[in-house]
Amino acid sequence: MNFWPSCKASHVLVALQKIGWRVSRQRGSHVILTRPGWPFFVFSYGRSVELGGRILARIAKKTGLTRDDLR
Repeated sequence: MNFWPSCKASHVLVALQKIGWRVSRQRGSHVILTRPGWPFFVFSYGRSVELGGRILARIAKKTGLTRDDLR
């Protein structure tokens, strides 16, 4: 069962930055994020795109994002 709420990609990007991810570089809608101790992560969603629960769960697995971080 998936309990991740759907939300805008811009909201997810802000939440990632709050937990320590920093924008290393950007080319178009592809944003490369870095965080010490983690491999880099490519966030490749337009800011107005609505992300569903399944993709949020995948992002969380690779970045350490939690549901509480999205509030």
